[in-house]
Amino acid sequence: MTSITLHYFFLLLSLLISTTRASNAPKPNLVNKSCIHASYPEICIRTLSSYGGAASTPRDLAQAAVKISLAHVRKTSDFLSQMKGNGGKREQGALYDCLEQMGDSVEDLSKTMAELKHLRRGGADFRWQMSNVETWVSAALTNEDTCLDGFKEINVKVRSDVRRKITNAARVTSNALYLINLLDESRGKNP
Repeated sequence: MTSITLHYFFLLLSLLISTTRASNAPKPNLVNKSCIHASYPEICIRTLSSYGGAASTPRDLAQAAVKISLAHVRKTSDFLSQMKGNGGKREQGALYDCLEQMGDSVEDLSKTMAELKHLRRGGADFRWQMSNVETWVSAALTNEDTCLDGFKEINVKVRSDVRRKITNAARVTSNALYLINLLDESRGKNP
């Protein structure tokens, strides 16, 4: 091969690779259109736009949002685990309770992921599945909120650190619930 032919070959190959990578990212129009009325639209757009998986349907987007929420909750649990052993008896009690609630949230979001992967179009099965996922994600949000309640009378520094982490996870989880509710409204047209 001549050097010009090789040059064009590598140029074509690099274009093909970059096109393939770009097609795996969520479609910006789908993300923007879906996130516009979320409780936290900026967070929704930012987290889903940077998501590395393929999301070309509303169901894919809802799954991506739940995956992102699960990652945030796990990261928050890790943060809380690192805080164990610091502070007084009251702080430790609040931390242990919060860790338990975050564990419940991880379980609820994991069940949600499994159910969304097997979501069936229309009918009674769809209604049942949607009821399950909406309940589980709502429970995860409640757990996150309850965790914060345990820190109301705790050291200001600890409370603000925990509040920041939990609030971040709760906002992402709230957006996931919103995107799941969009699936319910569409009655499974694009799962």
